[in-house]
Amino acid sequence: MGSISDAFAILLAAHHPALKLLGVSTVHGNGSLENTTVNAGSILEAIGRSDIPVYPGAKKPFCRKAVHAENIHGTIPIFTCSAIYHITYTLRLLGASGIDGTDLLPAPTKPAVTNVSAFVAMREALLSQPKDTAWVVATGTLTNIAILFATFPEVAEHVRGISIMGGAIGGGFSGVPISKKEGDELRVGNITPWAEFNIYCDPESAQSIFSSPVLAPKTTLVTVDLTHQVLATKAVQSRILGFDGATGEKQSPSVLRQILHALLTYFAGTYDSVFGISAGPPLHDPLAVAILLSNLNDQAKKADGLKEQLPFDDASGARYNVSIVTDGLHHCVDGADLQGEVGRTNVSPCLDGVGGVTIPCSLDVDKFWETIYDCLDRADRWNLERVQTI
Repeated sequence: MGSISDAFAILLAAHHPALKLLGVSTVHGNGSLENTTVNAGSILEAIGRSDIPVYPGAKKPFCRKAVHAENIHGTIPIFTCSAIYHITYTLRLLGASGIDGTDLLPAPTKPAVTNVSAFVAMREALLSQPKDTAWVVATGTLTNIAILFATFPEVAEHVRGISIMGGAIGGGFSGVPISKKEGDELRVGNITPWAEFNIYCDPESAQSIFSSPVLAPKTTLVTVDLTHQVLATKAVQSRILGFDGATGEKQSPSVLRQILHALLTYFAGTYDSVFGISAGPPLHDPLAVAILLSNLNDQAKKADGLKEQLPFDDASGARYNVSIVTDGLHHCVDGADLQGEVGRTNVSPCLDGVGGVTIPCSLDVDKFWETIYDCLDRADRWNLERVQTI
């Protein structure tokens, strides 16, 4: 599920010195395409990177009606990322989604790019990079990247990797519950008992990625089994607002810090009421970006501006066959079976020597948060310097 955590994904992508954010392609998901596009621009404005182009992508799933998740993220969408990166070496991004919780978000000062297709723009950005260097990162519904690879198969051969935030495995894969509500002990997904939202919205597009013999071995899947380990606790929220973790002293929070803190506070309340998780809301989407800075990406060893790779555990190199349940109707469709498993992510270990999808099961949470704090400090300095030069 994207949106509020997309703000942190874009913060990480735009302000980490080892990453170069090329653009944001918006997509249907937690809000309408129109809303997600506006809010993509707002987030880029807030972090001082309005120079990064925004491309409106798909308005609906490949062969279904659009589904939104405004009960969690609010009615004023932000965006989910379908992203393009290239590690610097440089990395690149594109995205779309929905949020509520603050009235401090600035209006975009630059309109979205509409004179060129998002899919053409992604193709051109990726193919302009040396072969086997660029990444595609998706933190929302997979419609955009599915259309990209189906329309331009040469891009699939060209990219180094795909990092996707989506899917839910359950069954003790990570040992972390999706919900702490009574009766939810066996719950797997966050939109239905079986499915995670990004995959659920367009299961056919997701299946096209995971069933591709070219794309699957290049894909890392960040599931909610992993993201629910990364909670924005009260201590994290305080650091975001400006409390010094070492001295306990409080800074005067920048507008950006106030925005991010307000979003986390709002998200914490809704996650507590919906899933019974009171320690803090999980931060889903930045983990898909963090994969590019981790030990799971060999490029990160040589990336400029990266002191050390972020430690992720992929169970000693385990790889998986991934399939998505595409039978059935979305629960919002009249007559749909609420117990259906449409959008469920099924996985099975690959045979030795056979390439498959990488699905990390844990990470060093403290080092991840320190990376976020560093990028927030950089964004504050960037915004201050920008104001001083006006």
